[in-house]
Amino acid sequence: MLNINDIQKIIPHRPPMLLVDRIDELVPGVRAVGRKCVTMNEPFFVGHFPEKAVMPGVIILEALAQTGAVTMLSLEENTGKIMYFGGIDKVKFKRQVVPGDVLRLEVEIIKNKGSFGVGNAIAYVDDQVAVQAVLTFAIE
Repeated sequence: MLNINDIQKIIPHRPPMLLVDRIDELVPGVRAVGRKCVTMNEPFFVGHFPEKAVMPGVIILEALAQTGAVTMLSLEENTGKIMYFGGIDKVKFKRQVVPGDVLRLEVEIIKNKGSFGVGNAIAYVDDQVAVQAVLTFAIE
């Protein structure tokens, strides 16, 4: 398990854009399972939406991407590098995410060719799929 301090040693994100609180499982370059504890203190809830707080889908995708970044950047050859989005495909939003939810962020790398790759990503709340997508990334 990686705590927040360990995560910050691997990826360059910092609050308020650091969206992974903990990594529960990690096989470098292969798979990671992370957690994001969603609280009302998240800055995006101020405007999304004032009357009914819902976590923006793109923020959930970013949390998944950061989980994938931990997977790839934990490889020794990628230490100190940055992982960027190269594409987002087959996105499905299946459930709203609200304050009090705990997102389980699962990313499995299905292609890795040097500085480019692809990962299957699924975000769950309890055992319900909230978001699923195929993420393409570039490492620089």
